[in-house]
Order: sequence, then structure tokens, then C-alpha cells
Amino acid sequence: MVPTKPPLTSFSKVMRMSLKGRDFIDLADFERQELRTILDTAYDLKRKQKRGEPHELLKGKSLAMIFMKSSTRTRVSFEVGMTQLGGHALYLEQTGMQLARGETIADTAKVLCRYCDVIMARVFAHSDLTDLAKYSSVPVVNGLSDTSHPCQIMADMMTIEEHKGELKGLKIAYVGDSNNVSNSIMDGCTIMGMDVTIGSPKGYIPTAEVLKRTSELSQRYGTTIEVKNNPLKAVEGADVIYTDTFFSMGQERTKEKEAALMPFQVNKTLVDAAKRDVIVMHCLPAHRDEEIVSEIMDGPHSVVYDQAENRLHAQKAILALIV
Repeated sequence: MVPTKPPLTSFSKVMRMSLKGRDFIDLADFERQELRTILDTAYDLKRKQKRGEPHELLKGKSLAMIFMKSSTRTRVSFEVGMTQLGGHALYLEQTGMQLARGETIADTAKVLCRYCDVIMARVFAHSDLTDLAKYSSVPVVNGLSDTSHPCQIMADMMTIEEHKGELKGLKIAYVGDSNNVSNSIMDGCTIMGMDVTIGSPKGYIPTAEVLKRTSELSQRYGTTIEVKNNPLKAVEGADVIYTDTFFSMGQERTKEKEAALMPFQVNKTLVDAAKRDVIVMHCLPAHRDEEIVSEIMDGPHSVVYDQAENRLHAQKAILALIV
């Protein structure tokens, strides 16, 4: 499948400036035009990178990267992205920081912002991110928390638009365990005009707080939010099927949860129930033949490696605009 190039959308200097100095913690904190500006900037930076054109927009700037969880894509994409932007990234693993010996998030933030121009953190508790932002004088970026994963969904929306040519009016069906990824899908895709269906078994649907927030967003932006307990019904008419691991990092693996979620596995039967030209997404890492079968992940509907690549371009856009 060859990605289509989305139409260029002009964005004003005023809109770009509105993002300068902003934290990037939750997609619900942004307006549609602000997310549109990030996407357009990501396309521009991707074209420059593919053509080998220099784009050192952050020359002399430094990014502090705090990791409380292990990572492949988040670490590499942020570190390479900052290098391509002409800046420098510092990998700070929690076990090698004074955080491991009891230093507070507040004290850490107050010090790091004296050295660096932006802080990215991959954490367990979302409150760690909000505390970093509260006490930092430089922008803070959410590299993943227990409640949201906004950088991933910016890359995902970029990928969808590249393959489908647009976002508005499309239907995305997320199937599996409702988690940080599905929460950010409900925020970001709704804001950008997509209809969202969550297909999860009872006991694994989004929280009441998330449903309330995203329902209000859907009313504002004229889209729909649905939760269905039947996976085949969830993907009916879907332009995009999305899944994630059944057991998020740090969660206990139980036979009860596995049994409840296996009917939501992305396999040929599920894909055949959606539109013929449906694309299939997974934020990775995947547990092959658990939440998604290899036949689908390696098949013609899959765009999982495109979305992995687009983490680089989307995050470069975020960094360039907020710094």
C-alpha cells in the first residue's frame, strides 16, 4: 500500500507562536487548528528529512528525557529527532537519577529546567507529568503515562491521513483493553473530526471520567463516540482498526483478562468485518498472535511500521513548535 500525500494546509505564524512554551501533556488541551498545525509541521519536516535538507530549528537546544519505563520507539525517535533538529538529547533513566533516592519531582523539575530547554518524561503515574509541568519553567512533553499517550496518537493521525488523504469523517475502531492509547485516540481523533468506536469487553471499557470528557469533545466537534462489547459490531464500517497489547507495562498478566480479551483479537475475521480498504494499526510492541495475528500485522492492511516511523516526524514537529 502506497501512502497518499495529504493536501497541504496553510497555517499562520500566529498559530505557530500560540504553541511556543506550551506543555504537551494531553491532546484535550489543544484546539483542532493547533493539532492541525502540528501535523502540517510534521509533514514539512518529514519532506525535508527525506530530501536530505537541513532543518536545524533547535540548534543549541537541549532535551532532557526522563524514563521511568523501558522504551524502544520513544527513546530512539526523540533522541534521533532532536539530533536532526540540531539539538542534543540527554537520556535520564530513573534508576540513575536522584529520583531513585527520594528526590522530589518538584526539585528535579526546578533543576532540569535550569539546564535544558524542554523536558520529555515517560512515566507510570500521570501526576508525575503534571507535577513536572507545574514546577518547570520550560515545556514538558508526555512520552507516555498511565492515562495518555499523545505523541503516539499524533503520529497515528499523521499515518491515517497519509493513507486515507483526510481525517474528518473517517471511523476508527479501537479493539481490546481500554488504556492510555485508547484514551488519547478518543481525545485526538475526536478533535480532528473522526468518529471513534471502542470495542472492549465489560470491565475493560474506558473510565466514566474519560467517557464524559470525550463525549463533550464529540458534541463540540460534531463526531460520535461509541462503546461496544461486540468486536464485530465495533469494526462495522471502520476505516481504521487499532489495537494494543492486552497487558500494559507493569500490569499483572491474568488468565481471566486474557480470556475476556481474546475475542477482540485482530484477525482475518475481524478485519473482514470492516471496510475492504481498512488499515490496521498497532502502537507496538506487539505480542504477536495474542492481540493481533502475524497474518494481519505483516499483511497488506497493516501500517504499523509507517506509524512507528511517524513518531519521529510528529515529535520533531511538537518539539520545534513548543521550543
